[in-house]
Amino acid sequence: MIQTHNFKEIVDQYKVVFFDAFGVIKNYMGLVPGMDKTFAYLKEQNKEYYIVTNDASRSPKQLTDSFHKLGLTDICQDHIVSSGMLAKEYLDLKVHQGIVAYLGTANSAHYIESSGLHTLPVSMIDDSNIDQVNALVLLDDEGFDWFRDLTKTVNLLRRRNIPTIVANTDVVYPLNVHDVAIAIGGIATMIENIVGKRFIRFGKPDSQMFMFAYDLVREHRQISKSDILMVGDTLHTDILGGNKFGFDTVLVFTGNTLPADAETRITSTGIVPTYICDTAVAE
Repeated sequence: MIQTHNFKEIVDQYKVVFFDAFGVIKNYMGLVPGMDKTFAYLKEQNKEYYIVTNDASRSPKQLTDSFHKLGLTDICQDHIVSSGMLAKEYLDLKVHQGIVAYLGTANSAHYIESSGLHTLPVSMIDDSNIDQVNALVLLDDEGFDWFRDLTKTVNLLRRRNIPTIVANTDVVYPLNVHDVAIAIGGIATMIENIVGKRFIRFGKPDSQMFMFAYDLVREHRQISKSDILMVGDTLHTDILGGNKFGFDTVLVFTGNTLPADAETRITSTGIVPTYICDTAVAE
């Protein structure tokens, strides 16, 4: 039987907290009950926090606005670290001209549009412009026709030897307590297997995601990895990534990992969180 801890007692031991978004702060039902108490407590204790998310479907401002609509008005844009931000950084450094094609919604394209490149959804790539496509970015699992545009993506990669960036490594995400949906990371793996190429992935558990967030904190304060706590709901992304980077980690049961499955998953994967809590509510 897995022993769970009191989140408030754990968080008191750290100076900075990194939260995953979906499955920790919010889920398919909306705000995880009691999370408003957590952020009120962090503010009262003057503890710094960041949202470290694989969500590349919306810009940091749009993600911030979504938290504000849930009543978490103290979360600011500067404290959002999204995998889309790393994809943007790569494009800024490596792709300087031509078209960047993408799979995802118009909102998700914010990251590549802000790089000053000409962006087009895969649906708009044809024989007249395919030779100008210099990169492909997989951003979100919505915003395109799964049959037509995934087929077009496969054929684009067969014709063009271009970097392909996956801005969200999540394979699935929960729709409700019983069901999951395929995320863009799962789609990317399928396409990789078809075309026989390996894509560039950004997001947890990749160390670049945690370094990006760690550097943000160190821009204005001296801090060590032992001062930071990573809170997540998924062993293979939040917990594995946090463990590898040297952070202490908390697994919560409000998202992908359910209490009934946790012990089996931890044993079979060897991914062991520092702590386990029912929820990230500080009470």
